Amino acid sequence: MPYKVFVDGQEGTTGLKIFEYLSKLSDIEILRIDTSKRKDAEARSEYLNAADLVFLCLPDSAAQESVALVKNEKTKIINASTVFRTDRHWAYGLPELKNQRELIRSATRVSVPGCHATGFILSTRPLIEAGILPQDYPVTCNSLTGYSGAGRSGIEEYENPTIAAEKKLNVPRHYSMQLNHKHLPEMKLYSGLAYEPIFTPIKANYAQGIAMSIPLASRYMKNATAKDVHDALSAYFEGERFVHVMPYDSEAYLDEGHFMLSECNDTNQLEIFVFGQGDKINIISRYDNLGKGASGAAIQSMNLMLGFDEGNGLI
Repeated sequence: MPYKVFVDGQEGTTGLKIFEYLSKLSDIEILRIDTSKRKDAEARSEYLNAADLVFLCLPDSAAQESVALVKNEKTKIINASTVFRTDRHWAYGLPELKNQRELIRSATRVSVPGCHATGFILSTRPLIEAGILPQDYPVTCNSLTGYSGAGRSGIEEYENPTIAAEKKLNVPRHYSMQLNHKHLPEMKLYSGLAYEPIFTPIKANYAQGIAMSIPLASRYMKNATAKDVHDALSAYFEGERFVHVMPYDSEAYLDEGHFMLSECNDTNQLEIFVFGQGDKINIISRYDNLGKGASGAAIQSMNLMLGFDEGNGLI
């Protein structure tokens, strides 16, 4: 018998992408609420409690409301919003972290990582566990992302020629200039750092794809070289299906010296590169902000929670 799955917030970018993944799966029955009732608490409650698994693709306050509407022990929940990501009662949906896959399999509540946090945590946690990156290292990072990460309103803004011209959206734009991005708490907690990183996100005029860049100085890391960093990351992710550490100092993967950001688009893949010279190291991860950075990660967690192959619908 197929599992019944309900997407609460089916009109948003993440919800629509999850629908796209689910539509390919024969062992899933999608519960569809009438559009006119999607904000009706009573109607939503009926669907939430009828489902074996629910995806919450909602603003934080609405996600909290939906969780409160679930009155049974059967319904499993995967939350795609920021709320609950640092709540220890919720498993963090990043299976590639050590021992995390088992936690997700047995969980009834899972939070999908933030798109920026995904690349950051996967690039730093292994180095801290290996003793290469000190927990008190003053990490800085920047992330270049496509506008689809801003949701429907952001997409409509960038894809409306009049608005795009008025706001001069043809050039990249830094944001969260007060250094208070909503992903920072999970970036600190799940990387194992003692302090939040100084994080600069940049939104640019292309649809999707992320490059998370983390510069490091080896003199503050027990003189670990770029090759040491590469070896530690390679060992940590050996055998992983969706996270790959690319060959060291991968000039062959550059386009005349330029990093190609969108090579993982429309997949659930995340690729980590390590570049370096002398004392200087740069770790760059690339992935799809709508894939491994959002909906793909949600489906990956669903597969684990329902006992499917982890790559079901993602390969």
